[in-house]
Amino acid sequence: MQTSSPVAEPHATASRALIVYAHPLHHHSYGNHELLAAVRGLEQVTVHDLYEEYPDFHINVAREQALLLSHDLIIFQFPLYWYSAPALLKEWQDRVFDSGFAYGQNEQQEQQSQALAGKALWLVITAGGPVNSFRAQGINRRPLSEYLRPFEQSAGLCDMGYLEPFAVYRIRKLSKPYLQERAEEYRAALLQHLRDLDASRPHPQENANA
Repeated sequence: MQTSSPVAEPHATASRALIVYAHPLHHHSYGNHELLAAVRGLEQVTVHDLYEEYPDFHINVAREQALLLSHDLIIFQFPLYWYSAPALLKEWQDRVFDSGFAYGQNEQQEQQSQALAGKALWLVITAGGPVNSFRAQGINRRPLSEYLRPFEQSAGLCDMGYLEPFAVYRIRKLSKPYLQERAEEYRAALLQHLRDLDASRPHPQENANA
């Protein structure tokens, strides 16, 4: 799959973006499969499939926290299930974003935990309904952003930035060409977020002059 106008990739470094992907029926997901295919090969991106890694829901908390620490941009990619995330991603949040690590008092260091401070959280969501169903007059009665407020608040509690979510609506009804177009938009947005991270990172010369 190629874009009509290639997008420059950020300077190659260690993986900086972690896609925490949660779809219990990935092999039957036409839409999310296409979205992942557009970003999976990017050099600075790690794709972490929770349902593949933990089919029994027995999460290795230490390993997951280490993954978070080694990445700057944390992406939750998931289908909207009953106005929230699939069960395993919720369990993952409950276990991994633990008090003393993601927020609250770190008892070992006797100070406030800032393990995730300065990182960014970005939600990539697919929804079955059309965009106009997420409004006061629609069947879902309010915009998608209102259903995502717990994620925004979680990011704030952890001193993380919260990026504007990327949503693909009516996911099961999209034509192949349009879905590919949205997948390329996802790729381009991810690359832009990585460039923004590069731009915000202090350069060695700046450190030397500090």
